[in-house]
Amino acid sequence: MGIRVKRAFKYRFYPTDAQAADLSRTFGCVRKVYNMALAARTEAWTLRQERVDYNATSAMLTAWKKTEELAFLNEVSSVPLQQCLRHLQRAFTNFFAKRAKYPRFKSKRKSRASAEYTTSGFTFRDGKLTLAKMTDPLDVRWSRPLPEGASSPSTVTVSRDAAGRWFVSLLCDDTPASMPATAEAVGIDAGLSHLVTLSTGEKIANPRHERRDRTRLARAQRALAKKTRGSANRARARLRVAKIHAKIADRRRDGLHKLTTRLVRDNQTLVIEDLTVRHMVKNHTLARAISDASWTELRSMLEYKAAWYGRRLVVVDRFFPSSRLCSACGTLASKMSLNVRTWTCDCGATHDRDVNAAKNLLAAGLAVSVCGAGVRPQRESSRTGQSATKQKTPRRKP
Repeated sequence: MGIRVKRAFKYRFYPTDAQAADLSRTFGCVRKVYNMALAARTEAWTLRQERVDYNATSAMLTAWKKTEELAFLNEVSSVPLQQCLRHLQRAFTNFFAKRAKYPRFKSKRKSRASAEYTTSGFTFRDGKLTLAKMTDPLDVRWSRPLPEGASSPSTVTVSRDAAGRWFVSLLCDDTPASMPATAEAVGIDAGLSHLVTLSTGEKIANPRHERRDRTRLARAQRALAKKTRGSANRARARLRVAKIHAKIADRRRDGLHKLTTRLVRDNQTLVIEDLTVRHMVKNHTLARAISDASWTELRSMLEYKAAWYGRRLVVVDRFFPSSRLCSACGTLASKMSLNVRTWTCDCGATHDRDVNAAKNLLAAGLAVSVCGAGVRPQRESSRTGQSATKQKTPRRKP
């Protein structure tokens, strides 16, 4: 039987003009309350060295609603306002635990427009979702049914992306369908010429989604740059740019979902390398290509899908010389530049750089699976609450 996990099911919906106005007002109030609470907590600490918790900010919200200046906060549901205070409390908890930076103020143009409703803020009955202070249910396009056995939603998050599309996300307790156990294992080497190379020798082509639309995107961005700030023409041009970006992101996410699901379904053990993408994108020559490949999202999907379906994901330390290590005899080659795609070892074996790296990653991962040596906890997944296994391999001198 599979493990019980929390899964979010995201659907697109089309609000009426009245619903869109109410939700837009709610987004603005959520942003306003979050920023005011953040300012109050920052001021209390800066001036009086006083820590303000969630209960204190909740009391502040009650007082704000009674003022004439902020009376408009009463026009929206109180549930999303309370939830944003809880989100702020979580942000400060992560900051004091040194897991995140200091919370930042929400920007009207750059921040995600969203509102979270708990069970007291919505009704979900007979496949119809109605939010608090709304009389009509949302026109949700149920592209897939909620899985059998999934509980009623515990939270509902409504959001609007930069392209003007509306989405609703339902968080449910669910038991993912189990996959049959298999003895297969695979090493996965991420790259740019090929998105991933497997230890079996298979290479998955890099779709380069951004490059396909680069001309159309550049044309739309040039048109946007020529528009006067604050004008209606600029707003329409910005929307055209956002829609192109949204289509690129949708195609990329769809491709990654299909690839990761296939890898998790076919293999019991998956081995990947711990890539520091945030450092790699500082290389301005490769930053655009690395961002388009979306290695971080690829790894995230492998992590939570492996946890859902009872697979084992092993993460090998970033300093492991997978490309320069001969998978046939174990000899470590000298420093190798990125333009070297094939090389021959002193033992006579000729290696494809990426396939050789994938084979070495698999060997390191299987060593962890057999003896458990050199394992250390990996980052915790926000979706599963569990952590992947990380192989700490000592550096080897060239």
